Amino acid sequence: MNEPAPITPPASPLPAIRTVSPDAPLRWLARAAADLRAAPRASLFYGAAFAVMGWAIYLVFQHAYEYTSALTAGFLLLGPFLCTGLYDISRRVERDGAAPLAPTLTAWRANLGAFSLFALLLTVIMLIWARASLVTFALFFSSGMPSLTGFLARVVSIEHWDFVLTWLAVGGVFAAIVFAVSVVSVPMMLDRGTDTVVAALTSVRALLANPGPLLAWAALIVLLIGAGFATLLVGLVVTGPLVGHATWHAYRDIVVRDP
Repeated sequence: MNEPAPITPPASPLPAIRTVSPDAPLRWLARAAADLRAAPRASLFYGAAFAVMGWAIYLVFQHAYEYTSALTAGFLLLGPFLCTGLYDISRRVERDGAAPLAPTLTAWRANLGAFSLFALLLTVIMLIWARASLVTFALFFSSGMPSLTGFLARVVSIEHWDFVLTWLAVGGVFAAIVFAVSVVSVPMMLDRGTDTVVAALTSVRALLANPGPLLAWAALIVLLIGAGFATLLVGLVVTGPLVGHATWHAYRDIVVRDP
């Protein structure tokens, strides 16, 4: 009697993860700068769009800065999805040496279901963060919201360090969650057509396998985006695309390509 053939376990849908050196974030930024030079018009278009979005938030909610701060931070939480076009630019530069703007505007259509679910996930996180931010404001300013000048004076005052630390701690929790599930997930969904769950799990695995380099990368993101905000959003025209392009190269370095 013939022996039954051994059962081959199904291949894991999760790709292999590569460990990178501590200086990897600097390499990603160098490659991002090269992408920016290769496709300046397309890249700077997205940077300008980010700046305009920031100014729109400010103009609409300039008399309600508690909403401005919450929505600005929420805009950053949506950043991984908003940079989809920049990932596509880097992918096209890598493949073709150049990248026109028009096709990148609808890059998300290539994996509509996964992108829609991921955008919904980030939107839910943003809405929860906005509510948590407003609750934090209400707890520390229960007697009524001060004017913007009065608020800034309180923020820089040592007497109100508890509010600043609490607000940053709450925001840090949401930022850490978003970073963990999105550090390589959106480029992966764009490049491989994977679903949201596989992409998010791969992103978390990438962070666990490379905590040092990716935490350094998170710090660089904060510095670059912070520099953009410090220049009244003008610097975001350049720093935004750099972060987007570098994220693509982080994905390329960390997630092993399909054979």
